[in-house]
Amino acid sequence: MKTFKNAAAQGDLMLRKIESVPANAVPVKADNGVYVLAHSETGHNHVVMERPGVTLLRDPVDQFRGFLIVSGEPAELQHLRGHDTHETIAIQPGMYELRRQREYDAFEGVRRAQD
Repeated sequence: MKTFKNAAAQGDLMLRKIESVPANAVPVKADNGVYVLAHSETGHNHVVMERPGVTLLRDPVDQFRGFLIVSGEPAELQHLRGHDTHETIAIQPGMYELRRQREYDAFEGVRRAQD
């Protein structure tokens, strides 16, 4: 399992340790016991299991930005794919900014990067 100190990436998702979460961040409910940090168009999402001490929040203005708060035990960022998967990343207690990779499409403009 991978570990990191200040920043890490898994596929097109980047985590960066921060000092505080913006006051306007909006809590996100877990989906069937998992927090989906990054949806994959192939269904192989990047997730953290729901448990006390883990909170996912979204930026109400920037669709490419979210926040994760981990307290207590480390959380595990998993890539839900049975083959050719990204290695699991241990997320130590703290606050993190989540960023999605962006790409430009001549018809759609700026959008999430697609695998």
